[in-house]
Order: sequence, then structure tokens, then C-alpha cells
Amino acid sequence: MSFVFSHKSLMDSATSLLLKPIFLHFLSASLHLALLVAFLVSWVWNKIVVGARDSSKERFRSTLYPRTLFCSLGASAFNLVMFLVCFFYWYRNGWSDEKFVTLLDLAFKTVAWCVICAYLCAGFFNSGERKFPFFFRAWCAFYFLISCYCFISDVILHLQQVLLPLQYLISDGVSSFLSIFLCYVVFFVKNESEDDTLQEPLLNNNTDVSNALESTTTKGEETVTPYSNAGIFSILTFTWVGSLIAAGKQKTLDLEDVPQLASCDSVAGVFPPFRNKLETECGTINRVTTFKLVKSLILSAWKEIFATAILALLNTLASYVGPYLIDTFVQYLNGKETFKNEGYALVATFFVAKIIECLSQRQWFFILQQIGIRIRAQLVTMIYGKSLTLSCQAKQSHTSGEIINFMSVDAERIGDFIWHIHDLWLVFLQVALALFILYKNLGMASIAALVATIIVMLANVPLGSLLEKFQDKLMESKDGRMKATSEILRNMRILKLQGWEMKFLSKVIELRKTEEGWLRKYFYTSAIATFVFWGAPSFVSVATFGTCALMGIPLESGKILSALATILILQQPIYNLPETISMMAQTKVSLDRIASFLRLDDLQSDVIDKLRRGSSNTAIEVVNGNFSWHLSSSNTTLKGINLTVTQGTRVAVCGTVGSGKSSLLSCILGEVPKISGTIRVCGSKAFVAQSPWIQSGKIEDNILFGKEMDRERYEKVLEACSLKKDLEILPFGDQTIIGERGINLSGGQKQRVQIARALYQDADIYLFDDPFSAVDAHTGSHLFKECLLGFLSSKTVIYITHQVEFLPAANLILVMKDGEITQCGKYNDLLNSGTDFMELVGANKKALSALDSLDGGEASDKLGIADQKVNISIVQVTEEKEGNKDGQSDNTDNVVEPKGQLIQEEEREKGRVGLSVYWKYITTAYGGALVPFIMLAQILFQLLQIGSNYWMAWATPVSSDVKPPVGAFMLMIVYVAMAIGSSLCILARAIFLSTAGYKTATLLFNKMHLCIFRAPMSFFDATPSGRIINRASTDQSAVDLNIPDQIGSFAFSMIQLFGVIAVMSQAAWQVFIIFIPVISISIWYQQYYLPSARELSRLIGVCEAPVIQHFAETISGTTTIRSFDQESRFKETNMKLMDGYSRPKFNSAAAMEWLCFRLDMLSSITFVFSLIFLIFMPRGVIDPGIAGLAVTYGLDLNMLQAWVIWDLCNLENKIISVERILQYSSIPSEPPLVIEENRPNSSWPLHGEVEISDLQVRYAPHLPLVLRGITCKFPGGLKTGIVGRTGSGKTTLIQTLFRIVEPIAGRIVIDGINISSIGLHDLRSRLSIIPQDPTMFEGTVRSNLDPLEEYPDEQIWEALDKCQLGDEVRKKDGKLDSSVSENGENWSMGQRQLVCLGRVLLKRSKVLVLDEATASVDTATDNLIQQTLRQHFSDCTVITIAHRITSVLDSDMVLLLNQGLIEEFDSPTRLLEDKSSSFAELVAEYTMRSKSTYQ
Repeated sequence: MSFVFSHKSLMDSATSLLLKPIFLHFLSASLHLALLVAFLVSWVWNKIVVGARDSSKERFRSTLYPRTLFCSLGASAFNLVMFLVCFFYWYRNGWSDEKFVTLLDLAFKTVAWCVICAYLCAGFFNSGERKFPFFFRAWCAFYFLISCYCFISDVILHLQQVLLPLQYLISDGVSSFLSIFLCYVVFFVKNESEDDTLQEPLLNNNTDVSNALESTTTKGEETVTPYSNAGIFSILTFTWVGSLIAAGKQKTLDLEDVPQLASCDSVAGVFPPFRNKLETECGTINRVTTFKLVKSLILSAWKEIFATAILALLNTLASYVGPYLIDTFVQYLNGKETFKNEGYALVATFFVAKIIECLSQRQWFFILQQIGIRIRAQLVTMIYGKSLTLSCQAKQSHTSGEIINFMSVDAERIGDFIWHIHDLWLVFLQVALALFILYKNLGMASIAALVATIIVMLANVPLGSLLEKFQDKLMESKDGRMKATSEILRNMRILKLQGWEMKFLSKVIELRKTEEGWLRKYFYTSAIATFVFWGAPSFVSVATFGTCALMGIPLESGKILSALATILILQQPIYNLPETISMMAQTKVSLDRIASFLRLDDLQSDVIDKLRRGSSNTAIEVVNGNFSWHLSSSNTTLKGINLTVTQGTRVAVCGTVGSGKSSLLSCILGEVPKISGTIRVCGSKAFVAQSPWIQSGKIEDNILFGKEMDRERYEKVLEACSLKKDLEILPFGDQTIIGERGINLSGGQKQRVQIARALYQDADIYLFDDPFSAVDAHTGSHLFKECLLGFLSSKTVIYITHQVEFLPAANLILVMKDGEITQCGKYNDLLNSGTDFMELVGANKKALSALDSLDGGEASDKLGIADQKVNISIVQVTEEKEGNKDGQSDNTDNVVEPKGQLIQEEEREKGRVGLSVYWKYITTAYGGALVPFIMLAQILFQLLQIGSNYWMAWATPVSSDVKPPVGAFMLMIVYVAMAIGSSLCILARAIFLSTAGYKTATLLFNKMHLCIFRAPMSFFDATPSGRIINRASTDQSAVDLNIPDQIGSFAFSMIQLFGVIAVMSQAAWQVFIIFIPVISISIWYQQYYLPSARELSRLIGVCEAPVIQHFAETISGTTTIRSFDQESRFKETNMKLMDGYSRPKFNSAAAMEWLCFRLDMLSSITFVFSLIFLIFMPRGVIDPGIAGLAVTYGLDLNMLQAWVIWDLCNLENKIISVERILQYSSIPSEPPLVIEENRPNSSWPLHGEVEISDLQVRYAPHLPLVLRGITCKFPGGLKTGIVGRTGSGKTTLIQTLFRIVEPIAGRIVIDGINISSIGLHDLRSRLSIIPQDPTMFEGTVRSNLDPLEEYPDEQIWEALDKCQLGDEVRKKDGKLDSSVSENGENWSMGQRQLVCLGRVLLKRSKVLVLDEATASVDTATDNLIQQTLRQHFSDCTVITIAHRITSVLDSDMVLLLNQGLIEEFDSPTRLLEDKSSSFAELVAEYTMRSKSTYQ
């Protein structure tokens, strides 16, 4: 029996030993020491015996890397913290063997996990292994068993009422959790790797590697975001975006690395339900109101909005747990423990509340951003769709610049407002909760807090209305500026040729000054709002505590700290209230603007009765048609139109300038509002506009225009349009990327691409608006024969022409005058009746008689294309050189590399935003002199805030039975003084910040615009205007309104964070033990996150430009798009571009929340550890009031720490706008406008003699010469015509004359002055030019003729009469002040050309250049122009490039260029005498064409 008892006692003793902490920690320490020894032996073995690993092994990037590294680092950091905590605590309270073994265990754990980190980084992840080695997996399993054993032992001892130090439970519990997570990663998570070979340059043409690379890229673009199928844990912790952040750390992110949006976030998924809801609400979009628009937007995302409301409620309730419990915590520290382990319970409650607050806030913010992205996409798509259906009259009321603002600014702002959607009701909830806590602590004094809060909120009402008013005005002025800017960018070439760019810059600056006036008012009103609401907590505190003092309510430190914490939390919604109201004001303005735009009139849907193809033999029928562009105007554009066109008929339309020819085609297209009558159209239509509309993109895409490639038809179309030779010249053939508005094509090439687009469509009805005026005689003949008479011989064709020789081929000719069809019939019939047709034909015969009097030579059947303007930029010539090299290779690949194309992808900076960008920004205004004052004011504010709270905590007793150190009067006097001081500091800070922000925005704007306007034309040729507009609109808005606050917020939150750390360290200096590793980890996280965030933010900016550019192109080409019935395809393209913009935006928001979640967790851990330090401290070591103050500030620690990092990251994202503006503020400029020491006298040039000596021009130093040593002399007062084939150098010569391009050798001397020695303005203002594309600006007739305001009205009227426009202008109501719409759309092309003639008649320069100047007018008007020029410029030097040979024949001299050299230079008579001369061949071709009848 004794043996049994003895055996049992031994068993109990053994069991007791196995559960003892000293045994457990000794076992753990021994095992970790054994692990270290094993690692050391393994390292020595590998170094000495095995040697270095084979470097040729395939390297890979494991997806397990961040998880295992994080786990190992976390274990090491945690054990280090526990070691330090235990060491300092036990150092004060004495040692024992058990404590020594525990410390040894913690030390070995810290070192062991550090070694594991090093092994994972150097030994495993850089090896060729694709799974963890057996040794490491075995250790993880063993560590899991030991950790769980220790933790379970602790729990058993605790249940047996054995008193254990809390450190044991925490240490073993956390170790168990880490071991579970590590085992999960090692054994259950699948390892996905990516070959590093794909990141290395391809050193050879290995097809397999190339294919792998291509498939990887494609895979990246096609991958749908992991968010769409992420689990609950991944969603809560944002782990699903971790792979993108990891990829951004490894390489610079590109758009193909960013996964596609899920269907619930893409435009295709969210827009149709939204549109259906809106149409259900309104019936039609034209009846939309702001309220119905808002209702539809909310209904489209009501589930997400409701979910965020629940999350916001949870977050608010959790945030008030801390203030509610502070008084209880202070009393506990003072020794009043209400139940056992109350301290642990309080810490646990604080911690759980913080976790709930963190989780709910992160999900709340992310889902709101997700909704914002969707809403922006919905609105942009809606605006885009509306712009495709706008009537012409409605379109004139909103310019393209304004419509772009609706998309880029207003839709963005409405999307951003979603951040504030819950703020209003949350304010009331937070105030109610605050009053509840205040009433619990201070009783009836809480009424004073309520009154003070209401006063503060009421003070915001006038501020809010002022902010709304200023925001409205700011947007209006911004619209005006953007409208002017976009128009100027479209016409920059003509501005530079005329020397007007600085005048138009001054107009933009004036518009900006109006905008700046409202911006300044907005800034200072916001500064007052900031002062009111930063001072609000102090005001509420003073009112509350003052009422307590007056009512005799005892003030205890615990209750005061609880009240202060409550008011501090209340500060955030009160502080956000002005921003919320401001955002509401801005959003209401934006919603009103968008709703008013959506209400604009659409094209009349009943203008045309569309008949099904083949249902009628009549293609077009107009019965008693009366049409007017302006229904409110008494003048009818087209009157009494009766027209019947049968299928397969060719109809020619002719008439003088402004007779209504183009309007007739527009009414057949349904573009002109109908007053009365009927139009019937049977079949599909194709339209060729007078002004070519070309999309940015490949030539092939422009011709196919959405149709599938039919190679046989495509080749026939190219042949018919005479495009094959052009495509051979272009560097990449039909794969050449066309610049904006076809910038790198000549006028003739653009027109022929446009014709090819129409031909390829295989429509039933073709409408041509004078397409032959932009091409030379040979090409015009070819196009007419091959296209109209050949390719379209069986189609219905209506063509407008000024070339009389094309009229006989028509089955029906319409003669128009003053908006009426005055004559109708066949060519021969019309010759015998009426005067209008005879007037046109007579003018042509008169021109031909001049030809016959010179020579009647025969035509050559071989004449190249002699029309096209060579519009070469530096980049384009580079393309040709590279293209020729490429052409020699055997590469038959259809994929064209983008390198060498004129329009490159937008350049973006890569890597970290340089400190120089920050430095330039903060030192732009007053050299940065205000920055120290701003920082000083904020530091003083923080010191006074902390000081006032410290004073209240120190000067009030912990409980009612303790005598206060100071009286109530002294208590309040000191507190009020500090509160007033802090409020004055915040007022000074707000005013200084507003002043600096306003001044900086103004200076950056002026500098960027000066650089843009002074940039050479090559910059505008290679840069789509969308990129410039993006900087002048979106980026400038960020600099105006966001970045000053962003920089201020970062600096101020940093100061606040240091203040909080100082206060907390006052209570327990040991808090630094946790602060240092936590801040280190926070910085590591920030550095890990920033590369991805930076590139995502840059991608957002880069991806926005194509949306704007496509929008701008669509607006300018709506007529063409509608005529081809391509609206749906363009809407789809817009949706794709919007998704491309939303992708980086969505992932950027997720990445930000990924970081914030981790920082919140770290802050919560810091806060909990500081609480643990406080409850473990012996009683009396620290004043409970001061400890309570530390807790009060610690409640905001997670928010502040997250705000610092968040502000830093957000600032780096936003500062990219400054970076982009500075990028355009350093564009190389043209030579000086004026050289003071070398200015010509006012009468220069007196004779107009132009002497060219050995002129050599190239577009870049490494490129071949375009002009190769031209030497000639244009005598003063004589007319010189310039002709030549494509690429001969005609336009280059003119560009060099105006110094658009600078010569590399030789010189041009005008009246004895070398033009390179004087300023550009002095040169260009003394020369005149009538360009090929007639340009008019929005404004008045007067401002178009005399933009520099140099001439009196009498001279302007005289010029109008000379150019045959006087009577037309006198008919208008405003006379010289009558309006001109954007691009001169309310004037015909011919009238615009006559306005250009009027400009040169006013200027009366001695040197006049005509660049295809009469291409857009009929022969009669051409004769009038020539007569006017002969009469008024008889003593001037006139240089003419023309397609109509009659314009060159009456020249005194003709210069024929060939491949940059002079081939012929003599008088026309002498050249025609030589039948073999190239000029004689050209004249013969024109004569033959003019006398031909294309029957």
C-alpha cells in the first residue's frame, strides 16, 4: 500500500514538475539553443564543405516570402519586447531562478527567430528550391507543439488558482498563435512563384522566352482582381492586394501589372442599371433634375451605402468606449478596484474596442472609395453619351473645354463626396454620445457643452454658404479658362505663325486672375472655418468647465479627462463639418452643372424618316423642307428645299461661299433642326467632312473605323484613294500612329484617309463636302475617277465641289444661293438657263483663259502628288529613319513596336518623388519664408493644447476627498488663457498656410503656361492636347485646393504625434520600449508600400489623359460618328478607357487601406502595452491624473500614427501633380521673342526682298537634311509661286521663313537683315500668312480680325469690304461684335478663309505667304481673292503655295522644289516654253483635268 502511495506521489511530483513554468521555459530555451547550434553547423558545412551554391540555379520570387518573413520578424520583435518588459519590471522587484530562466528563454527566442529571418532571406528564398526544406518544416511542427504545450500548461495552472505572472500567459498565448499561423503558411498555403528570367533583358531572340514574356504580360492584363473571390479574412486584412504591393516593390508597376476590375465595379456592369433607374425616374434623360440624379446614384449603390452606414455606426460606438472608461481607469489606478482583475478587464475592453474601431473604419473607407469610383465612371459615361446626342445649338452653348470639365472635375468631385456621405448624421450621433458621457461625468454642465456645440455648428452656416458661392464662381471661371486654353492649344500653329501667342497667353492669364480672385476668397474663408473649428474643442471645454465652476459641480481629474477625451473625439466631426459642408456645396454645384448639361436639347429624333435598305427606289427625298441652325433666329438657313434623289444617282452641289451647301448635307444627316417639311433617307450613310476629322491611332484603324478587316477590299480602297505611295513613305505604313487631329499628316493625306474610311464602310449613300479642294490637280482627278466614278459607280453620291470640271459627271446638279436651291438639272441644261450657274462656270472659264494665253501644252500622264504639306516634327523624321532600317529586315510580324512613333505613351517619372519637388513647392512662394512661421504657429498650438490639458489633469483632485492644489477661479483663468492662445495660433497658421498655398498655385500656373506657350511647335506636334489640358485642369486643381492642406496636414499630424509620445512617456517612459520597434515596423511597412502607391498614383494621372483625349476627339467628330452610326462603338471605347483609369484608382485605394490596417493594428498594440505598463506599475509611482492624461492622448494614438503615415503616402501621391506641372515648366523654349540690341526699325521690311543663301535644314542633328543648300532670291514686290512633289520641302521652306524650324546652315535675309539675328516676335509680326486651314476663335468678328486690338473700326470695315464679307457682317445683329462660336462653327469654311484674308489686309505686311489659301472657296471667290491680292498687295512680296495652277500662273516667278533642292526657278512664261520642264507638265495636267468632262 505504501508502495502504491509512494508511486502516486512520485507521479504527482513528476506531473507538477512538467507543469512548472521554470521547466517549461528551460525546455523552450534548450530547444531554441539547439536550433541555433544546428543553424551554425549547417552554415559552416555549406561554407567550408559544400561551397557556394550554384549561381546558375533558377531564381524565383516566392509568394510565401512576405508572409513567412512577417511571421519570423513578428516573433523576434515580440520576444524582444517581452524580454525588455520583464527585465525592467523584475529588475525593480527582485530576481529568482524562474525569472532568470524565463529571460534566457526570451533571449534565445529573439536571436533564434532573427537567424530564421536571415536564413529565409539568404539561404532559402534566393535558392532554387520551390518549397520549404524538411528541416524547417519539422521545426515549425515542433515549435507548434511546444508553444501549445506551454500555453495549455499556463491555463491549467491558472484554473488551479496558481498565481502566474501575466507575462507568461501573454508570451505563451502569442507564441501559440504565431506557431499556428506559421504552420498554416508552411504546410497548407500553395507557393506560387514567378521566374526572375522574365525580369531580365532578353539577350537573344529566343522565341520561347519571348512567348513566355508575351503570355505573362497578357496574363497580367487579363487577371481579374483577387478581391472578386477573396475570403473574409483576406477582405478584412486587405491581404488580397498584397501580391500587387509585393510586385511593386520588386519592379516599377505598369498598367498591365494592375488586375482588371470585377464586373461589379466595371462600367459595363454598373452603368446599365444606373441608366435604367434614371430613365425610370425621369422618363427621358432630358428631364433629369439634380434630385432625381442624386436619387438614382444612391439607389445604384444603396447596399454598399447601407453597409458603410452600419460600419460607421460600429466605428463611432467603439471610438466612444475609451472616453467612457477613462474615469474608471483613473479610479482603478488610484486604488479603487471594484472587482478582481478589473485592470485586465479594462485593458481587454480598450483593446477589443480598438480592434473593432480599426476593422470597421478600414472597411468603411474602402467601400466608400469603391462606390466613388463607380459613381465617377457612371457619370462620365452618362456625360459622354449625352455629348454624342447634343444638338448643334446646344453644343454651341457648351464648348469642348466645359464638357471636359464636367468629366474631369465635376464627376471627380461627386465621386470624392462619397467620403462624406455619412458625416452629417454621424455628427448628430457623436454629439448625442458625447452628451451622454458628459452628463454621466459632469451632470447638468453637459447642457452648456450642448449649447456651445450648437453655437459652433451655427457659426458654420454663413461660412458654408460663402464657401458654396465661392466654389460656384471658381468653377465658372475655371470653365472659361479651360475653354480658352483648349481652343488655343488646337490652334497653336497659327498663333505662332502670326506672332499672337503671348497676346493669347495674356488672355489666359487674365482669365486665371479672375479665377484667382475667387480662389483667394475661398482660401481665406476656409482659413476662418479652420480657426473656428480647431478652436471649437477649447471653446466647448471652457464653456463646460466654466459652468461646472459656476454651478459648484466638483471637478475631478478622472471626470475631466473623460470629458476632454470625449470633446477631443468630438473635435474630428466638428472639424470635418466645414469640409463636409464645403464638399456638399461643391458637389451640389457639380450636380447642378451635370444635370443642366444632361437637360440640354438632343438632336431632333424626328428630323429624318429612316427607311430600311432596299425598301424604296428613292434614296433621299426632301419635301418642302425649311431648316435653321438657330430655331430662335428669324433667318432660316435653308428655305423651301424640295429634292428627290433616286438610288445610284450622282448629285453635285455648287454655289458661292455661304450659300448653304454644307448645311444641305447636314440636314440630310439630320444635324440641322427642322422647322417644317419631310426628309426620307433609305439605307446607310457615309460622310466625308470638309474639315478632316482623324482619330489618334493607327491609319489602319482610322480606315476600318470599327469594321472587320477585309484585306481585298482594304487594298482596293487604298488604291482608289491614292494612299499606297503615302504609306510606303510613312515609317510604319498603315500601322503608323497618327497624332492628335492628324498632326503628322498633310492636309491632302488627312482628306484621303477620310475618303478611304467612307469607301471601306460600303454604305448606300455617300455625302462628300468638297473633299477635292485639299488635294492637287493630279490627285483630285484620280480621286474623282477612281472613287466617285469607279468605286462608287453604283452608289448614291452627293458631292459639293468648287471645281466646275467635276460637274458634268453628275446626273443632277443643284445650284444654291442664300439657302435655296435656285437651279436644278443636268450640266448642259443649266448652261442654257439662269445666271447663278453661269456665274460659277464663267469664273472658271475666265481662269482657264489665263492658262490658254500662256500655253496650251499637253498633259503628262506621269505627275506625282504635288499637294501635300510636309508637316514634319523632330520625332517624325526619326520615325522615317528608323522605319527605313526596319524595312530592310525580314521581319514580317504584323505587330508594330511603339518605339519611334510620333505619339508616345505619356512620359511619367519613375521611382521616389524627388525631394527637389517638395523643396521647389515649399520655396516657390516668398522663397519659403512663411514655412517657419506656419510650423512655429502649429508647434505653439500643440504646446498650448497639451499644456491646458496637463494643467487641468494636475490642478484637479483625483477624487472628491482630496483637496485641489489651486482654486476654481485660478484653474479657469489659466485654462481660458491657454485656450485663447492656442486659437490665435491656429488662426495665424491657417492664414499663413492659405497665403502660401495661394501664392504657390499662382506662380506654378504662370510658369507652366509661359513654358507651354513658348515651347517650339515640335512639342505640340508630339504632345496630345489632352495631356496639356490634364495638367492645366486636374493637376492645377490639386495644386490650387488639395496640396497646401495635404502638406500642412502631414506636418501638423507629425507635431501632434510627437506631442502624444511626449505625454505618454511622461506617464511611463517604458512606453519607448514598444514605440521604437513599432515605429520601425511602421516605417518598414511604409517603405514597402510606397513604391507601389507611387506608381499607381502616376498611372492614375497617365490613364486619365486618354479618357480626356478620346472625349475631346469625340466632341469634335460627333457629326462623322453619327453619320456612320458608330455611337455604340465609341461608347464602348469610352467605357474601356474609364475602366483603365479606374483600375489603378481602385487598387491604389485598396493599397492605402492595406497599409492603414497594419498601422492601426500596430498602434493598438502600442496603446495596449502602455496600458499594461500602467496597471503593472506599483501604486504611488505616478500620479493617476497624469496617467489618465496619457491614456486620453493614447486613445488618439492609432488615428494619429495612421494619419502621419497616411498623410505622408497621400502627400507623395498628390505631389505628383506638382511633379507633372514642373515637368511642363522646364520645356525647352523657342529663341527669344525680342532681342533688344538687334531690333529692326518700325518700317522693316520696306521692300520685301527675300534672299536665301545655302539654306540647309534638318529636324535633328542625327537626321538627314530636308532642305539641302537652297540659294535663291525672291525680288521685293513680286509674286513667287512654290510648287513641288510631296516631301520636296515646300512647307519646310515656309516654316523656316517664320522660324518654326531653325536652319543648321545658310541664312534667310529680308531687306538686309538676317532673320536669325532678330527676335521671333519682331520677325513673325512683320510677315503675314493665310494658312491652309482657316482658323477662327470664339469671340467676336472684331476680335478675330484684330486680336491685338491695333486698328480702329473704320479700317476693320474697310478690310471686310475688300474681302467680300462686309455685307454679310452688316446683316448680323451685333455687326463687328456679332458672336463667333468655337472654331468658327457658325461660319462656313469659305467665309473663314475670307476672314483670314481680312486679317492680312489689315496687317498690310510687305511679305505675304499664301499656303493653299483658296482651297476652300469656289472659283469665283478665288478669282475675287486673287484680284483683291493683286490690287492691294501689288507692291508686296507674295509667296504662294497653291493647288490651283491659276493662283501660281500669274506669279512673276515660279520655284519648283525637288527633294530639298531647287529644280526650276524662272518666270512661268519661260518655264512653259520648255515643254519638258516639270512645271509645264503640271500645267498640262491641270488644263486637261479642267477641260475634261468626267461623264
